[in-house]
Amino acid sequence: MGNDSDRLRQVLDIVCERGAVQSSEIGDALGVSRQTAHSILKALTERGDLLRTGRGRGTRYALEESASRSWSHPTRALREDRLVADLLARDPAFAELPGWADDVLTYALTELVNNVIDHSGADEVTLETNRSGPWVRVTVIDAGDGIFAHVREGLGLPSDLDALQELSKGKTTTAPKEHTGEGLFFTSKVVDRLTIESGELQWIIDNRVDDMAVGVLRPSREGTRIELSLALDQPRDLSATFAAYTEDYAFNRSRTMIKLFEIGVRFVSRSEGKRLVHGLNRFEVVTLDFRDVELVGQGFADQVFRVWARANPGVELRCENMEAPVAFMVERARRGAD
Repeated sequence: MGNDSDRLRQVLDIVCERGAVQSSEIGDALGVSRQTAHSILKALTERGDLLRTGRGRGTRYALEESASRSWSHPTRALREDRLVADLLARDPAFAELPGWADDVLTYALTELVNNVIDHSGADEVTLETNRSGPWVRVTVIDAGDGIFAHVREGLGLPSDLDALQELSKGKTTTAPKEHTGEGLFFTSKVVDRLTIESGELQWIIDNRVDDMAVGVLRPSREGTRIELSLALDQPRDLSATFAAYTEDYAFNRSRTMIKLFEIGVRFVSRSEGKRLVHGLNRFEVVTLDFRDVELVGQGFADQVFRVWARANPGVELRCENMEAPVAFMVERARRGAD
């Protein structure tokens, strides 16, 4: 199972996602006895990360919550750098942050607030803060155009899902003279978890498990709500994150999750392939992650790995997590390109 610190962190992640747990749930999740699970929960309670409620078999454990705070500011003439610096200095949720966490939050919040000011059309931006155990959470909310709708309209895309897909690649912006389109992409990489809600879509990027998901919101959300979560017990290296997607200070790498591009796990048509590679010629290296993809058709593979690859010889397509049938179709298409 790993060392004790790994177990403690894993339990905190489970409690964070479920809200409150019993020792039996932790035992099942970790594959350990109820007694061992109880000992882990007791240790987390004693060090102040968890709060215990109830008695006997009704005992439950939840994150020790600090008071949530809300800060609202008019966007007119707002300086995002000053707002973020003031927030980090004044809000108790950010007290005694390690230096690396201060750097990550400064970068991420500055980018998110700047997007509200420049793109949303909202009159006001609200930031909600909370600190729970080892977690710091900040939510940026506006009642403007909505991030997916704004990108859809600005780029002439057919749907909000298409807009989400473009944002996932990076370098997507509706104002190329003023913005590079890198801010949201890198923000989604430097925090532990980022959740974006707008219109009828919810997009979750979870860097702890290197995965992302898209869901439907009911009811839909006016404007945009973006929540970032940062775990203070596992440092994140801002420079290393930038380096993974840059070379000689240029943002020239992208990582695309294939399953974002269709509901389901089968990619058959040539049109799906065209949708996937749209805009990827902005990069020099693109990693395509085929995790959970069960089937790739000849038309899809041919469009991506022969037709598009021939037309864009300066872009290196790298593939990860391919099942054997998927790898067969990809290799077949690549041989056709050669």
